[in-house]
Order: sequence, then structure tokens, then C-alpha cells
Amino acid sequence: MNETVIAPIAHIENDFDTKFGIPRQSLLVNALKSRILFEPDYRNIDALRGIEAYSHLWLIWQFSENLRSDWSPTVRPPRLGGNVRMGVFATRSPFRPNSLGLSCVALEKVEEDPSLGPVLTVSGADLMNGTPIFDIKPYLPYSDCILEATTVFAPRPDFTLDVNFTPGTERSFSPEKLEALKGILRCDPRPRYHDDPERVYGLSYAGRDVRFRVRDHILTVLEVI
Repeated sequence: MNETVIAPIAHIENDFDTKFGIPRQSLLVNALKSRILFEPDYRNIDALRGIEAYSHLWLIWQFSENLRSDWSPTVRPPRLGGNVRMGVFATRSPFRPNSLGLSCVALEKVEEDPSLGPVLTVSGADLMNGTPIFDIKPYLPYSDCILEATTVFAPRPDFTLDVNFTPGTERSFSPEKLEALKGILRCDPRPRYHDDPERVYGLSYAGRDVRFRVRDHILTVLEVI
């Protein structure tokens, strides 16, 4: 079989330096802002001519933290508690033969930076800081939105967590980043099979370590370091 080598055209820049806490799908937390920075060979504004006409974009990217030389035909999706094996091609697991991800994001603005070239600001991304991006394509509502599409194993999640902050912890973030953090925490970043009300979790976001606990569907931020 012939092998095709593809190189990143860009990478993403945001406040997630670790995987834990990143929304499990794109567009779940629209307050999350990211920037797409192009590699030197692709810093050509002409390549983005007309992109402002689209509200949303598809990103094709690499699960760069899950690269491996082998693959398994079945995986244990976190969405199913990590206890049920499914075919890898019936899931969005990061453990895939080619480690490719697909995400839809909202395009906020297009700018040209004197040193970085064209920069895209997007919202709702579910990528970690530094993730390589292989391609960008416009989202087409007439063909990409299938109203009659169905699923059994991955219905739209119903997030029920209320989020509380202990006094003073909210002041660690700007209003914009605080709004995004609240959205992340409402989504319950814990593994689906974790339900220990005494356990304290740590989430790295925007250069801070956010410590929290979940009891009776209430997530409480205990401290921000």
C-alpha cells in the first residue's frame, strides 16, 4: 500500500495545555476562544480569500497526544463509561489507525498579524493547545446539517451540573475566561465512570490549576492555584 505523508498547515492556540477538561465534542462550550496560527509556508492571506462568508469551519487535525504504531479494532468510549467495547469506526475515540480528528468550530474573525500572517479566531474548539491542523474547510449548512440523522449510543448530552465558586476564586480569571470555564465545568470534565463525592480533581486552564469537587450534581470550585 502506498503511504501518503501530510504536513500540518497550522496549529491551534488556546488555554488548554493538558487534555483533561477539554470538551468532549466541539461547539459544546461556545465561550471557548482559540486562535488558528498558520505555519510559515501557509501564511498567505489569499488562501483565506472569501472565508469570512462562512459562519462555521471544519478542522481536520491530529490527536497528537495519542500517536501510536499499532491500532485496535475495538475501543472503550468514555461516553459509555469505559466498560463497553465498540468498533473504532463507530466511535470518535482518539485511538485510531491514523489519529485524525474532525471538529466544527465557529469563525469569529480573520486578522492579519505583522509577524504571524493571517490568524483565525474561532470558538467552540475541542482541541488542546498546539494541536496540529492538516486542513480547514467551510461548513455548508445545506449538505453538512442532516436533520434526520439519528444515533443511539451518543445522543446529545444533558448536562445538569450546577457550578459554584468558593469566595474569591472567580477573581482569578477575566470575565471572558470565567464564562468559558463555567461552560467547561457544567459539562462535567470527570471521566464518566467517576462518581466519588470526596475526590478533588484538578483542571489546568488559562495557566491556572482549578481544584473542584462534585457532590449531588453540584460542582464546587474549591481553589484556584
